[in-house]
Amino acid sequence: MTTTLITGANKGLGFETARRLVAAGHTVYLGSRDPERGRAAAEQLGATPLLLDITDDASVAAAAETVAAAGGLDVLVNNAAIAGPVTAVGEVTGPIMRDLFETNVFGVVRMMHAFLPLLEKSPAPVVVNVSSGLGSIHRSTDPAALESRVPALAYGSSKSAVNMLTVRYAQAYQAMRINCVDPGYTATDLNGHQGHQTVAQGAEIIVRMARLGPDGPTGTYADAAGTLPW
Repeated sequence: MTTTLITGANKGLGFETARRLVAAGHTVYLGSRDPERGRAAAEQLGATPLLLDITDDASVAAAAETVAAAGGLDVLVNNAAIAGPVTAVGEVTGPIMRDLFETNVFGVVRMMHAFLPLLEKSPAPVVVNVSSGLGSIHRSTDPAALESRVPALAYGSSKSAVNMLTVRYAQAYQAMRINCVDPGYTATDLNGHQGHQTVAQGAEIIVRMARLGPDGPTGTYADAAGTLPW
């Protein structure tokens, strides 16, 4: 039985990913910083609720202790993220950047630091970092790409950082399959439900990479259609 933890999973892409992995036979920890919403979502899916605020060291440490006591972890999906305010590039401030990086970047580092010891004990450890096409410097500098026309300075920068984290963790832990994915422009609370994809479509690449075997790729960046340019 594969045991999987998904952060920010009480709604949106995290919830859909949890639903599909439960259906695939995974034992799923549904991470949520809101205990009531987490419990309700977990009950709906047949998952296990896990109180988890990735911006809080103590919360992450307590979650790791809970998972360790129950038997360990095979798959970690770092999904939780925030978009931050919509502002012009020149209006982005230090505090805005700090808030986004606290969740989107430092949150991933907290999770990796706390759960790597558990993943190392798994026979087939997998990490999926949910990134974005807005984290691609190549696309952001390509006039033909949508990403070049979205001035998401803070959010895009945070996802570029997630991409680099993915590469470095994959290099350091070569026995693990550690990849980052772009779910695409999906209608969720993160973007005010403006995305053109459904959560089912957006979760496709997350679920696919979460189910990798030991011979799967690592240190890659992909969407549902294939490999993406960094």
